[in-house]
Amino acid sequence: MPLPTFHMIDAAPQPVATFSHASEVDGWVFLTGQMPTWPDAPGRPLPEGIEAQTRRVMDNLTIVLEGLGLGLRHVVQARVYLTQFERDYAPMNAVYQSYFADGKLPARTCIGVSGLAVGALVEIDMVARRP
Repeated sequence: MPLPTFHMIDAAPQPVATFSHASEVDGWVFLTGQMPTWPDAPGRPLPEGIEAQTRRVMDNLTIVLEGLGLGLRHVVQARVYLTQFERDYAPMNAVYQSYFADGKLPARTCIGVSGLAVGALVEIDMVARRP
């Protein structure tokens, strides 16, 4: 088995910890969880509310995918982490679903957590597969 390749995408947000934006092996691409931070202004306050934060996270994931020559259509699995699960689950789902074609949703797990980096309400990571 080949060694993994580690990717940093120039247009993506600056990491908030020590990680690559994605790692890849045998056509499988593992995207690090994205926060609702701004790619061009890391110090800018986070968007207000779960809907805006979910959009920013999905846009950040899209930036990483596009930087690798992929898109959301290549995503096979996602994990969502919410700090306010009961309150934010339904509105997060509505925004999340809007990013995918009808009937083309990846497998997904959604987990309630006690906290996330940078005070975020939501974080999402993904696994994609090259065609």
